[in-house]
Amino acid sequence: MRRGFRPWARGLAGLASAGLLLLAGSLQTVDRSPWHDLPSAQPALADVATRLAHASPPSPDFVRAGFGRARLLVAPADPVPGDLSTAGPMSWPLAGYGQRRGQPAQGEHDPLWAKAVAFTVAGRTSVVVSADLLIVPREVAGDAAERIRARTGVGADAIYFGATHTHGGPGGWGEGRVAEAFAGPFIPGVREWLAGRLADAAISALTDLAPAEIGHGSFAAPEWVRHRLVGDAGRVDPEFSLLVVTLGSGEQAVIGSYAAHATVLPANIMHFHGDYPGAWQRSVEAGGIRLAVFLGGAMGSHAPRAPSSDWEGARAMGERLAQRTLETIPRLARTNRIAFGFETLPFDLPEPQVRLANNLRLRPWLARRLLPVRPDTRLQALRLGNAIWLSTPADTSGELALDLKTLGRLHGLDVAVTSFNGDYVGYVVPAHYYDLNTYETRTMSFFGPQLPMAFEHLLASLVRILAGSNGHPDPVVTPPPPAPTAPSRTLSDAGR
Repeated sequence: MRRGFRPWARGLAGLASAGLLLLAGSLQTVDRSPWHDLPSAQPALADVATRLAHASPPSPDFVRAGFGRARLLVAPADPVPGDLSTAGPMSWPLAGYGQRRGQPAQGEHDPLWAKAVAFTVAGRTSVVVSADLLIVPREVAGDAAERIRARTGVGADAIYFGATHTHGGPGGWGEGRVAEAFAGPFIPGVREWLAGRLADAAISALTDLAPAEIGHGSFAAPEWVRHRLVGDAGRVDPEFSLLVVTLGSGEQAVIGSYAAHATVLPANIMHFHGDYPGAWQRSVEAGGIRLAVFLGGAMGSHAPRAPSSDWEGARAMGERLAQRTLETIPRLARTNRIAFGFETLPFDLPEPQVRLANNLRLRPWLARRLLPVRPDTRLQALRLGNAIWLSTPADTSGELALDLKTLGRLHGLDVAVTSFNGDYVGYVVPAHYYDLNTYETRTMSFFGPQLPMAFEHLLASLVRILAGSNGHPDPVVTPPPPAPTAPSRTLSDAGR
């Protein structure tokens, strides 16, 4: 018996050794090197240095603007062959919460929209496009941008994408395990459908330009937002940022952005809905504004503080913020001559760092097989008068936005930071939170502590470029003390 057992024992030992070797070959420690020292950072650092060396303040000139919209879940009058126009979207899954496990929607509670505002100053044109979506997937943004270019000549670098980040918008657009956990099973044709609606809104705005006046400002709304990582120990961005566009006819559009996650309504709500941003848009338009456009702000560390997690809670939050918006608009100064500019900054991402423990991660080759992201992404900046809006491809933290707003004030500028700009690279929260075992920092922080460093430097550089400041260093921002512990969460908590 013992003699017969020895070959089996040796075989099992060999398999165990092979398994350990395979495991060891799949894992390594977390890389905590400063972003500036990474090889992947060098092209972007050189790029912004060159742009800063040639930066100068833009000269004010007359502005023209146009508005557009398209129903997100209604087929267009002239459908594109193969874009699901005949099948319709009412059986698609909702995107946002992993707990739904890809179940189809049960109907449409709120009308969902794609909306756009276009601007032309001194021969340069840009368009802001947002929709009642969780994010704007990269494939959707690319398709929409090509349709816009083909019809209007406006290129992708001049398109400023955003999303409301509602967790009640259409899914079916993501391929792969991670994307489908949040957006439901992939449905061929959904990307083309959504791209068509985004493009329709943008083209309507770009082909209906008229003389306009621009105003900008904000109001503080701390009562509706909280820190979702560490509660009162964290810094919160309470500002609701506004851009107001008034045509010669008197018609107005309002672009608004706020940092509270659009997660008032929970996962068991199975109807398409706009959450509180949808209520804000409807209420602002009911107050006499032709077009209200919401872009999710720096939401990565911020949650809503609504009176209840139901339809009434979302309505109350959206309507109260709309009331504050309508009260603020008449107080904003307007001008028909503005400084105008936009910048698109592509850059290489750090190595992916998918963690299994605090200091243990999958090797990059294996992480890349799991993550639905490409090795590069982009940041954007749009200047309208003395306002600069920065767009990011992530759930970007409101704490990062606070530092950028401080930088903007040093240059006499109002800065707003928005998320979901036509790509998605996970959560980007300050590096001092990286060791917390939370959903945002452990599950969804795909690129280690280096990506927040990259965002901080590159976004600050974009502010300085559009400010026309080539001789002043960025202010030194002292980070807060190390974060306290926070309760852990898992993939099933997606979006909360």
